[in-house]
Amino acid sequence: MNEEKKGRILGVDYGDVRTGLAVSDLLGFMASGIGTIKMGGMRSTAEAVAKEAEKQEAVLIVIGLPKNMDGSEGFRAQAVRAFGALLAEYTSIPYTFYDERLSTAEAHQILNITNTSGKKRKNVIDTLSAQIILQNYLDAKRSV
Repeated sequence: MNEEKKGRILGVDYGDVRTGLAVSDLLGFMASGIGTIKMGGMRSTAEAVAKEAEKQEAVLIVIGLPKNMDGSEGFRAQAVRAFGALLAEYTSIPYTFYDERLSTAEAHQILNITNTSGKKRKNVIDTLSAQIILQNYLDAKRSV
């Protein structure tokens, strides 16, 4: 992915049950969580993410890619890559993958610090993970 145009970027933390979403500000400095999709099924989730990307007027979709700690890709990464390919069937907005190693652990740490537990934790973890993935992407892009 080379120099993309300015505008909102949609962050996605794809999951089999819940998919977290985040969006950047127009200048690409800050990510904000915007919710969770609980569609079930890769195709319906891809369609819902595409609709949200259009609604947000996103110029790029950043999908968290789960890698193993050694950098290799396992079955979860293959599922996320398949999700990306499906997503391309529903939108012409370009997408890229971004290494999401430790983003869920970071989200759990934040929720521990804020004393968020139980059902509330379950409802926000995926959105927070998407926000962390997108913020890490934005920070890395600025530091290049």
